[in-house]
Amino acid sequence: MAENIISTTVSPKQLKFKPGGPPASFEVTVINESDRFASFQLEVTAAGTDSNQPYEWYYISPEVSTKKPPGDLTRFNIAIADTPVPGFVGLMNLTVRVFSVELPDEDRQVVRLILEQGVSAVRLQLELPVNEFQDYPGNQVKIPVRVYNPSQIATNVTLRFLGLDPKWIADGIEQQLQLLPGEQASESFFCRIPDIGEAASKVYPFKIEATHSNGPPSWVEGTLEVLPIGVVQFTSNPNRHQIPAKRPWLPNWRNTPVNYDLQFENLSNLHQILSVEIQGEDQQQCTLEFSDPQTEVMPGQVNQVQLQVTTRRPWLGRTKKLLLEAATILSDQRLGNTEPASQTLKLDVFPIIPTWLLIGGGLLLLWLIWWLSWLNPNNRYFGHQDAVNSVQFDGMSKNLVSGSNDQSLIAWRVDGFFNPLAKTEIGKIATTNKAVRALRYKPVDNNLVAAGLENGDIQLFNLLGETSQLLDSFFYQKDDRVLALEFTDNSNYLFSGHGSGLVLQWDIKQDLSESGAVPSKSKAPLRGRQLDFAVYALKFVGQDNKFLAIGGRFNQFVVWNLLNNSLLKVPYRPGGQEDYIFSIDTAPLKPYLLATADNQGYITLWDMRKCLVDNQPCEVLDQWSNGHGGKPVRAVALSNGGCYLATGGDDGRMMFWPLTIGGQRAEQFLTGKEIGRSYQNKKFNTMDVKVLKDYVFIASGSDDTQVRVKRHRRLQQLGCDRD
Repeated sequence: MAENIISTTVSPKQLKFKPGGPPASFEVTVINESDRFASFQLEVTAAGTDSNQPYEWYYISPEVSTKKPPGDLTRFNIAIADTPVPGFVGLMNLTVRVFSVELPDEDRQVVRLILEQGVSAVRLQLELPVNEFQDYPGNQVKIPVRVYNPSQIATNVTLRFLGLDPKWIADGIEQQLQLLPGEQASESFFCRIPDIGEAASKVYPFKIEATHSNGPPSWVEGTLEVLPIGVVQFTSNPNRHQIPAKRPWLPNWRNTPVNYDLQFENLSNLHQILSVEIQGEDQQQCTLEFSDPQTEVMPGQVNQVQLQVTTRRPWLGRTKKLLLEAATILSDQRLGNTEPASQTLKLDVFPIIPTWLLIGGGLLLLWLIWWLSWLNPNNRYFGHQDAVNSVQFDGMSKNLVSGSNDQSLIAWRVDGFFNPLAKTEIGKIATTNKAVRALRYKPVDNNLVAAGLENGDIQLFNLLGETSQLLDSFFYQKDDRVLALEFTDNSNYLFSGHGSGLVLQWDIKQDLSESGAVPSKSKAPLRGRQLDFAVYALKFVGQDNKFLAIGGRFNQFVVWNLLNNSLLKVPYRPGGQEDYIFSIDTAPLKPYLLATADNQGYITLWDMRKCLVDNQPCEVLDQWSNGHGGKPVRAVALSNGGCYLATGGDDGRMMFWPLTIGGQRAEQFLTGKEIGRSYQNKKFNTMDVKVLKDYVFIASGSDDTQVRVKRHRRLQQLGCDRD
């Protein structure tokens, strides 16, 4: 049997204690039965004590004995100052443990403690079911706590949450409750973790304290870990530089450094220290200098590092394009690296004397030569020098003729408007003695052009020779402006509309047959019609040239029946002396489809069959006034098949309107499509439209002196334009 080297006696073995009364004490005698010096310590434990309650319920004197030789003894006095288990009444065993740091053995003795009903307050018992909590910023964490009242009386309890920012606790840091004797209750605090910038990722200790009216406070402790989330954004402003910074196309000896601002925005809840490294082969050609090799970025903050780059510039040659890779290293990589992990910094290094400057100068010279030449259709020094009043395609859409206030008629090649190397202007057809207000190709063969002048003259020009020849020149009344012209389909007759309101029919068969005839001003019109408004537009409508549509001042719109010499007045929006119908056009393949335009901004599409054949009111198929911003519309032109409409107005825009089979705007183009614009928004005076192969060609003339030809792909999928 092993020999016990620590001998312990306890006196007395049983004692009574009333909480709140005087302490109860007993004595412990310890004899060193070993063969060496030893010091001794005591520890008293009781069943049912709460290890989370750090208060002292007993005292030992002395706390540690001095070293005693073999056979010597030490006396300890133990005083019970408080109940080991709050609220307990009855018999309890206390275990006295005796031990020594110098000896391997220990000894235990049992003391019987009788606890009577106390007169002092009892501590509440607190318990956290979970001591450690984890969650991400922006989330809400439920922290439950259990409270037990071990006393024999009811008490009012205040629970207080401590250790965290009170703003984090959703319903406040205090809760009130009442506990009956021996009652246990469960309560919860709701902690709403703030957003990333306000809740750094770390472990936050907290304490829940319970105070009540019948005893001292008690508490429990726990931790809340805010988990890492987010990213550090890495940007470079700018990410591209050039040396020199200004006017690199000029010879320049400057070689100033460039600065890249490397910016880091910490959109995470981790405190970061960043380091930047420059990688890539091109770094060997540069001198690099950081404002700070490392930077500290707190959550929610923005910081930057400035990188200064210097490199040598070549004297001649092409621009050097250097690439530098700025890579980052984060001190805390729980969320990975920055986003992105690196930035590509671009540096364009221009030579001191760039070679391309010589090439560019040569190309610029060639361009200037082209721009100032007759090849350029927009050259103001070629072509017309004043407002263009009338344009018309020939039947094959290869050529175009235009008339202007500069008293000239000019022929143009259509393909020259789309090929910068092709000749555009064929040449002047003629120079007249007054402004050209209207012109028309002869429908048959297109070998003759009729021009109506500001002074009332009508001139016919033969286009078959190397130079155009004036066939005839005639007038009815001097200085009665010719504002509109229209040929019959067989080209034998020409109708003219005048500022005085006259509409005249001229027989030009003799002019066509006698190409060498001397112009005479003695020609008389076959017939005429005097109207009470200035005539601005003429167009045959319907079959066989029986009906001539006429539009002009006071918004007047009439149809002259040439067979019975009667007039049909077409109802139109009333207008005063400042209101005009400027333009009328029909589609040859849909001769009863007619378009009008006026200075009130209205564009109207008509079905004239109703009033000319069916003896019913003329039908408006479509009408709108938003095509040119409410400004006057001076020109309308329909394609041969009536599937496309082009308009020009005082807002300086050329508009394109695809139509349906029924003669209305296509649904996809209710607001039209702008296909051209004049210089300084000068007004457009004239339009013409032709369909050729895959394109719709639109010609125009405007007050900016320019003749323009635009093209748009045919829209056969809309259903109207079909081969």
